[in-house]
Amino acid sequence: MLKKPLTVIVTVVAMAVFAAFSGVPEVEIGKPVPEFSLKGIDGKTYSLADFKGRVVVLEWTNPNCPFVQRVYEQGVMTTVQKKYADNVVWLTVNSTDPDHQDFESPESLARTYKDWSATFATMLMDPEGKVGKMFDAKTTPHMFIIDKDSKLVYAGGIDDDPRGSKSDKMNYVDQALSELLGGKAVRISTSRPYGCSVKYSS
Repeated sequence: MLKKPLTVIVTVVAMAVFAAFSGVPEVEIGKPVPEFSLKGIDGKTYSLADFKGRVVVLEWTNPNCPFVQRVYEQGVMTTVQKKYADNVVWLTVNSTDPDHQDFESPESLARTYKDWSATFATMLMDPEGKVGKMFDAKTTPHMFIIDKDSKLVYAGGIDDDPRGSKSDKMNYVDQALSELLGGKAVRISTSRPYGCSVKYSS
């Protein structure tokens, strides 16, 4: 029986270790999203499995980011949240490093988003950035949609208007949710996210 050279075995093992720890996203469009659990600002722990059979929206956020402030203050985000409040589970995720100047306490976050009239199930705290890195969330905001079969069907920006100045903007999340809930395939499954970089812990 032909044996593989030791160098080949070492290389294969090294590549596997690199893939596991190099920050490569663990979620892909069209594939099931791995299970995860995070604590909400209400003190409860939420798992993806809790919402099995429902459409889930994940929104990465940071209230100190000017882009996040704009999409909330202009109603870009809240309009979609309210439109689908009865049909989807909307979870907002904060992966900001607790030692970063932009980090805010759960109490402060609750007040800020209440002032913005935000509508979501809860805000999940991801202080170690594990879930954010699993999704490869790059910006605030960065949007992800998971269908009823727990498959990722959209990843990208809230819309195609980074500067907030377009009169004919395309709201990708609104369109994807409309198609998904209407039993149609999501036509635009990815787009380029924009905003502030997620302030992960090192």
